[in-house]
Amino acid sequence: MQGLGIDGGVLLSQVISFLVLFGLLYLVAYKPLMRMLDERSRRIKESMDQTDQIKEQAELADKETAKRIEEANKEGQKLVERAMQAGEEMKLRAKEEARKEAEMLVSRARTEIERERDDAIGELRKEFADLTIIAAEKVIDRSLDKKVHRELIDKVLEESTIAKEE
Repeated sequence: MQGLGIDGGVLLSQVISFLVLFGLLYLVAYKPLMRMLDERSRRIKESMDQTDQIKEQAELADKETAKRIEEANKEGQKLVERAMQAGEEMKLRAKEEARKEAEMLVSRARTEIERERDDAIGELRKEFADLTIIAAEKVIDRSLDKKVHRELIDKVLEESTIAKEE
């Protein structure tokens, strides 16, 4: 091998040096490097697993949130319906109260009108009786007993009123 420019002793020493260096590097650098790479690979795998778990939890949370939103919407609709029913009931009660109040007002007005009519009729009878007595006095030209004539006229008017009502 000397023809090729290779010295056997130097080659052997270089091969031994290479193997010793390789052995030392294997023990000192390769094993820790491989352990470090394995550890990193394990951590990456754990991170990926955690990411998958987080995605699943996020999906479950999204589903739960959607479910709660739907329940809240349903509850909101129920509240709106209840409020509308309560409003409708209040509206009906207000109408009923207004109707009753209107009936009371009409009844009071009728009573008041009847009272005023009766008062007016009484006043008219009184005036009529007075006018009749005055007219009779002028015709007869003497003073009549006002009390007796008034009673007589009231009696006649009452009889005529009763006859008209029948």
